[in-house]
Amino acid sequence: MQCYTDLTPPTAVTHAVSLPFLSPKTNNLVVAKTSLLQVFQFKSIVTDAESKSYTDPKNPATLSTLGDSFIGDDIQLQRTENTTKLVLVSEHVLSGTVVGFARVKLENTRTGGDALLIAFKDAKLSLIEWDPENHSIVTVSIHYYEGEELLSTPWAVPLNQSQSCLSVDPQARCAALKFNARSLAILPFRYTDDEIVEDDFDIEMDFGNAEDKRLRKEKLPNGDVNDGEGLTPYKSSFVLSLTALEPTLTHPVHFAFLHEYREPTFGILSSSKAPASSLLSQRKDCVEYNVLALDLEHRASTTLISVQSLPIDLFMVFPLPLPVGGALLIGSNELVHVDQSGKTNAVAVNEFAKQSSSFNMNDQAELALKLEGCTVESLGSETGDLLLITSMGALAIISFQLDGRSVSALSVHKVAENQGGQVLNAAMSSAALLSRGRMFLGSEKGDSAVLGWTSKAASLTLSRKRSHADMLGQEAEVDSGADEDDDDDVDDLYGTEESPKKQKVTIDATTSENYTFRVHDRLISLAPITDFALRKPKPFQDSVELVTLTGRGGAGAVTVMQRDICPGALGELYDIDPVRAAWSVQARYSDARPAENQQSEDAYPNYMIVSRSKNGTEESAVYKLVGNGLRPAEVSLGDFDAEGATVDAGTLAEGTRIIQVQKAQIKSFEADFSLAQILPMEDDNGDELAISSATFCDPYVLIIREDSSMSVLQVDSKGELEELDRGDGIKACNWLSGCLYKPTSATQGMLACLLNADGGLHIFQLPDLSKAIFVAEGLKYLPFVLTPEYSSRRSAAMEILAEIMVADIGDAVSKSPYMIVRTASDDLVMYEPYHYPQRDPSQPFTTNLRWKKISQPRLAHAVDDTASDIEESDERGKLKALADVNGYSTVVQAGQSPCLVLKEASTTPKLVNVRLSGHVKNICSFQQEHHDRDAGSWGMHFSYVDETGKIRSVQIPADYTFGTTGWAIRKTPLHQDVQGICYYGPKDVHVVATGRLRDFVLPDDDFHTDWNKEDIAARPQVETSAISIFHPQSQSIVDTFELEQAEVVLCTEVLNLEVSEITHVRKALIGVGTAVVRGEDLTTNGNIYIFEIITVVPEPGQPHTNVKLKLISREEVKGAVTALSDIGTQGFFLVAQGQKCMVRGLKEDNTLLPLAFMDMQCHVTVGKALGGTGMALMGDALEGLWFVGYTEDPYKMIQLGKSKSRMEIVAAEFLPANRSLFIVAADAECNLHILQYEPDDPKSLSGHRLINRSVFRIGHLPTTMKLLTSSIFETTDATPNGIATNGAVPEPSITSPLSQILLATQSGSLAVVTPVDEHMYRRLNALQTYVTNQLEHACGLNPRAYRVADGEGLGGRGVVDGALAGRWVDLGSQRRAEACVKVGIEEWVVRNDLEFVSGGGLGLGLGR
Repeated sequence: MQCYTDLTPPTAVTHAVSLPFLSPKTNNLVVAKTSLLQVFQFKSIVTDAESKSYTDPKNPATLSTLGDSFIGDDIQLQRTENTTKLVLVSEHVLSGTVVGFARVKLENTRTGGDALLIAFKDAKLSLIEWDPENHSIVTVSIHYYEGEELLSTPWAVPLNQSQSCLSVDPQARCAALKFNARSLAILPFRYTDDEIVEDDFDIEMDFGNAEDKRLRKEKLPNGDVNDGEGLTPYKSSFVLSLTALEPTLTHPVHFAFLHEYREPTFGILSSSKAPASSLLSQRKDCVEYNVLALDLEHRASTTLISVQSLPIDLFMVFPLPLPVGGALLIGSNELVHVDQSGKTNAVAVNEFAKQSSSFNMNDQAELALKLEGCTVESLGSETGDLLLITSMGALAIISFQLDGRSVSALSVHKVAENQGGQVLNAAMSSAALLSRGRMFLGSEKGDSAVLGWTSKAASLTLSRKRSHADMLGQEAEVDSGADEDDDDDVDDLYGTEESPKKQKVTIDATTSENYTFRVHDRLISLAPITDFALRKPKPFQDSVELVTLTGRGGAGAVTVMQRDICPGALGELYDIDPVRAAWSVQARYSDARPAENQQSEDAYPNYMIVSRSKNGTEESAVYKLVGNGLRPAEVSLGDFDAEGATVDAGTLAEGTRIIQVQKAQIKSFEADFSLAQILPMEDDNGDELAISSATFCDPYVLIIREDSSMSVLQVDSKGELEELDRGDGIKACNWLSGCLYKPTSATQGMLACLLNADGGLHIFQLPDLSKAIFVAEGLKYLPFVLTPEYSSRRSAAMEILAEIMVADIGDAVSKSPYMIVRTASDDLVMYEPYHYPQRDPSQPFTTNLRWKKISQPRLAHAVDDTASDIEESDERGKLKALADVNGYSTVVQAGQSPCLVLKEASTTPKLVNVRLSGHVKNICSFQQEHHDRDAGSWGMHFSYVDETGKIRSVQIPADYTFGTTGWAIRKTPLHQDVQGICYYGPKDVHVVATGRLRDFVLPDDDFHTDWNKEDIAARPQVETSAISIFHPQSQSIVDTFELEQAEVVLCTEVLNLEVSEITHVRKALIGVGTAVVRGEDLTTNGNIYIFEIITVVPEPGQPHTNVKLKLISREEVKGAVTALSDIGTQGFFLVAQGQKCMVRGLKEDNTLLPLAFMDMQCHVTVGKALGGTGMALMGDALEGLWFVGYTEDPYKMIQLGKSKSRMEIVAAEFLPANRSLFIVAADAECNLHILQYEPDDPKSLSGHRLINRSVFRIGHLPTTMKLLTSSIFETTDATPNGIATNGAVPEPSITSPLSQILLATQSGSLAVVTPVDEHMYRRLNALQTYVTNQLEHACGLNPRAYRVADGEGLGGRGVVDGALAGRWVDLGSQRRAEACVKVGIEEWVVRNDLEFVSGGGLGLGLGR
């Protein structure tokens, strides 16, 4: 039995759409990453622009910035500009693969905004909208079209192999989903009026008017509106055959609904014969374009337009709104525009267009564009211009020449590099227009981007409308934009149609020189992960970092991934005796001191106050941090008294007062530690009260005492501390923890958030402590949504809570408040605040306040309570808020499981483990001293006290990001395609195979004189690879070995080969397999390269260049070399070359000696051997999987078993477990097959058939998988079932390391496959079933059905979904306890199982 667990989410953006989703007046972006749905809003910030010379009249930025003013030619200016950033609102995991997005305008949504229609693989539609009450998406309906009665003929393409296409009528009258070969599902929507005035989904629409229209429709007494009578927003859907609508639609290509039609009308590209470039002479210009008007009532259609004899390479219909109208047909070599009357205009973008088609086209062959895989999106409704992004990331502008309302011509212009034509480096998979001058571009091969542009025409038109605030770029939320509001006001007065004069101006400004593009923001993508290797970093030998190759083409990069943060050690603070805790404070002298001291470095002294035990006595000390802070000097300043331990320390009164909190008193010092005030802690009877914790937030300090009482002290304008009056309610309650939080709004006061002994949350508005303004007693149950009204059953299990913290978490772009709850087991539960109903910004923060739990898979590590070096008085996992750690506002947890809560603007907050030494007693901020304070160069780090009492200062790596996957990620762009990687341990370097596209030029040949006449601009390109050494310290390539033209690397491995037949010495060498691809009519040959990495003299000043590739052997073979692997015990290697698998060895003369071989059938995609054995597996592109045995005496290869079904194998790996041999194979349908070699099973036909134990749908296409050894050991019986066959006493149990498979996918996700025993399988399967029934699944999808592959039943014994079972962590305390009872185990068993199947022993950061 096995368990499949996703380690990281997918990062490749497949679909995107812009719509008013959260409310009718906001503009949001919704993106799909295969099986992940994300909702974004936008934030505009002010950034510095590059300094430019204002002498170029063609620079549109110059015109838009200067306006009507005059500036000299030689003046350089530092400009600022508005930059749009993405801010994540919500994230949802989907149990399905998204294949289409569409915006739907419904009349009665919960927010008044639009709904979203999502198409999934296997012909499913989900209609969702935003639910403000639960701050999440809600499923309106789900529609299935995968029944057998809807399938086409038996010989047609199966459903899972056919492409689906979703399109929605612009007036939201219906939606259509094309699935199977020729099936069309139509979903009509309800609307009140018979005729709806179309607004073309203009992104610059007046949302206020749309909201008024919606409200007016709700008031109609007899309207067909869902006003509580149970009417759904949709009508009954139906399925039609395309051939029933139009008999000629036998081979549909693409379709889309069109604008400006009274009835739902779509345009469709189709052909009466299957288009094929190989049959161009017989099927030239066989594509036709039809415009069909649907009759939803009678389920029929009428053909309005039919355009025949179109080029064969057309593949997409792009509908165009006014002022252009009609549709743009996109082909590989041309663009064709068809208007409402059927008039066509076409342009050829390369010289092959007229060679492959006789269609009349304007000639722009000099562009040499290749449109395969391109993306097109509108640049706005003013001019009708379109932006075209090629598969290489190049930008071009498509403009239309209008003669009235008729298109007389269209043209294409490339965007120059100095105007942003090369700001993208990969193909885009989706595009969404956000607002004027903003567009989102999603990519599956690189980072997605928010692309902005400026237009000369727009700058001239709007120069007098722009206010002073717009020029300064005040920070504001981007809804529809200020400029759009101005235009709407003008449209309300003069109508929505453009005047001829305005049209004339926009038409004149339609060349690419009028646009300048730049990237505003990026969504980091790891897709696709081509290959990966593992490396042990020297500072942390017990951990493993994953070095992956990500991206394709120009987006190729080497990406380092670490599951834990490995902070850079700045050093140990020397000359300090072991301490219990430490606090860093930065003081500031008051304004009363002389001005000359204010400007000196001593005006802002840095101190560290420590609490320690010396000679059995608790005492405190002060150290002054000088220089880099690593050698502090103990000082005796002012009135500081070393007697007594310190509980906490901080600053108040804007840093002019240093507050030392001790057990029985609070001391206030000035910056020079002269005593200003002492406040003893006594009750009304004069008895001493011991303080247990304190929290600072200027001008307050919150005190929690050991008797569970609390008090808040405030510093006045003179720097004196005064205790605030407490109400009777707060005095009568016992408090466990508390914190102070100041909302970001300037009008909001300070909040005191307290956790009482009963697990309730109380929030007070300071300075009023008489009554709580927010009370939620249900926090102890950890519900999904926490409200003051939440209550649970009396017998419900409660979570034991230990601490709460409310703090702002985020980066420099966006910070948001979050509540972090620490349980008694050191688990952290995060809650995000929201308001329902929406509060006015002037109202208090707690008005209509609710808290929503954020899903987090992290579980704290088990704490060893018997550890002698951990004092019982130490608080486990104490939370500490740090305002600035490399730009992050974060909360850090100390204790046995230290972690950081990190969030970036475009991600959810993540709990990332921090790899520190042992138990962390205390954490504090650590600020190094710099001379230039005002320059913003102060280095913020943090320090911690380890289990030995040493103070260590560490820094979070600045070049890593953490929010995308919850792992530490560092990308090093190579700007070229990446193909393979391996780690060479002896030199601690990586060998990376890269590739570049180069123009193919025919060679000189005396027998082919016609070759010399070839004169084409768009030359074919062939990929040529290179082998490079990538140094992990310098993060750069230090040596490169270039291959021949058209030679591509297919595999790269480190081989442990025998280099001497006499001494039998072995050496680690680099093996590389290549293929020389010279075209489809010539045979493909390959080469086997053997390299050694040698040490050389480095370049001056570059010590990392001391390694170089040395070629040991090169042998040309017939067929491509697709796989290399060590095999056997004698230092030989396995090579897959062409249709043969061969075992080879390295001879004394550095030639390769063949030893044994086996004939294969088609094309070998996978070739691997199990280390230290002669067992190998070979994956074929058509014939499935072969299990092969290799013997060394004599040398021969034998087929032991073969998979039963024919599969297209893309990746495979061995998985030995419990004295059994499993093989995990992935096919091209994103399915995972679990095969077993079991000769004793009758189904295996004496071992000749590999038994297919299970099939599991991944949902992502695997690219590679590798077998890893875990640090966790498994115990198995030496004899089956523990009984010896001869009746003797069974042999003792055998303990061996567990093996797991790490798997990478094309969508940028990582997963692990873990073998589990029978008992664990039953536990996890029962837990998975319980969690499935308890959770609400996004879009109404079934997670169990999603994991079942096509043709497999639900009742089979399948693979456990570890990620789904892991969501047990997200359940409330009551549900978690119920799950344990139903499964029949204790909670610690569940925690151990979940950590085990999540790769806890792989050294990726979970194992301790």
